[in-house]
Amino acid sequence: MNSVVRTAVVWLAAIVSCAAPLPVGASEPNVAALADAIEAYIYGYPLVTMEMTRRVMTNVAAPAGSHAPMGHLLRMRKYPSAAFRDVTAPNADTLYTTAWLDVGREPWILSLPEAHDRYYLFPMLDGWTNVFEVPGKRTTGTGPQKYAITGPGWQGKLPSGVKEYKSPTALVWLLGRIYCTGTAEDYAAVHKLQDEISLVPLSSYSKPYSPPAGKVDPTIDMKTAVREQVNSLSAEKYFDLLAQLMKDNPPAEADKPLLAKMAKLGIVPGQPFDGSKLSKIEREAFSKVPKIANEKIMLWMKEGIVAGDMKLVNGWLFTTKTGNYGTNYRQRALITAIGLGANRPQDAVYPTSTGPRALATYSGAKKYVMHFPKGELPPVQGFWSLTMYDKNYFFVANPLDRYSISARQNLQANADGSVDLYVQHESPGADKESNWLPAPQDEFILMMRLYWPQETAPSIIDGTWQIPEVKPVD
Repeated sequence: MNSVVRTAVVWLAAIVSCAAPLPVGASEPNVAALADAIEAYIYGYPLVTMEMTRRVMTNVAAPAGSHAPMGHLLRMRKYPSAAFRDVTAPNADTLYTTAWLDVGREPWILSLPEAHDRYYLFPMLDGWTNVFEVPGKRTTGTGPQKYAITGPGWQGKLPSGVKEYKSPTALVWLLGRIYCTGTAEDYAAVHKLQDEISLVPLSSYSKPYSPPAGKVDPTIDMKTAVREQVNSLSAEKYFDLLAQLMKDNPPAEADKPLLAKMAKLGIVPGQPFDGSKLSKIEREAFSKVPKIANEKIMLWMKEGIVAGDMKLVNGWLFTTKTGNYGTNYRQRALITAIGLGANRPQDAVYPTSTGPRALATYSGAKKYVMHFPKGELPPVQGFWSLTMYDKNYFFVANPLDRYSISARQNLQANADGSVDLYVQHESPGADKESNWLPAPQDEFILMMRLYWPQETAPSIIDGTWQIPEVKPVD
């Protein structure tokens, strides 16, 4: 049994041991109901998380920081510093232009200007975290383009020159990313591009439009992390919210078998979930659902390797099954938990490594090298980068203010054409600093970003290109 599988077995045993047994007298139907409730919780995790995220990110009167009211474009103007703590795993490669929309009332028109061959993408996520459309350089080019994002069942006439993108749900998260080198000159160029992007409701198209100020709800918790808020919901509150959200964010046709099970539990789209109808034994069982379900979601990080949905290669954990999940509900829930807003693999793959091998961690007390043989740098058509995070997934302060390393650092090749990246706390020397990714003194985590990875060999998507391991120097 390899170490990954062994770890998964240990985790599973821990979950079984900490999951309290059903009360004495529980019958088989109760056991089945508990299993169905756990499955329903995992199924609904993306929709509930998206809604809770929307509430927090839009609970402001005007755009500020990483928050903006519904229907407002949020234009991030610079990369975060090492002091940034709003979200984990920030990036220093693309500037975000994002918006939360309710397309259930009317369509919204997104206008993208001429981008002059600059790499960008504007994935559109529905309420279930599926990427239903993704205009950008890979798919639609970089010329001027206009899109109408319409909601479920909408029928109507659109202005000339506007292409319809149908959202399966009323809730839409527009998560645009524009490549930027981070220099003052390139910042200015991307800011100009951001300012030319517009987003208006169909009723205001071709008219002067200023988005109304947002309404601040003082009851919304703006301090606790969204994931913690979701995970702390009782089963009754969780299922009640899920049922209400499914009214405007309808489940997919393929979800019908699970919906039938959920209906027997009283979880029906658009109807309040009434926990009082449960027996005492059932209520006791339901109280265990959030804990067991969340542990089962996180366990998929290991079990998914065995299933083939997650991959572990040379110390790097990643997946090429993101953006569209079908009925793979545990995969969808896991990606929601650890990487909400993930792209389709054709647009980006994010290998992450916490150590050079299983059960080992990186330490700034050591020196590491990531070696790429000649001609074997990450095969991408967009860009690639290697980002340094501390053990909590935040940037690391360093003398170069360098949080990621990529081809834009003018990497120096070795005499044989290969390229070495030096991952360590101290400078490797002035002659090697172009290839240096500064590390903290203690534990750290590495993440690669491969945007628009090559789909034909060599490719990380089909496994014909493998990411090199990060080896200790000694």
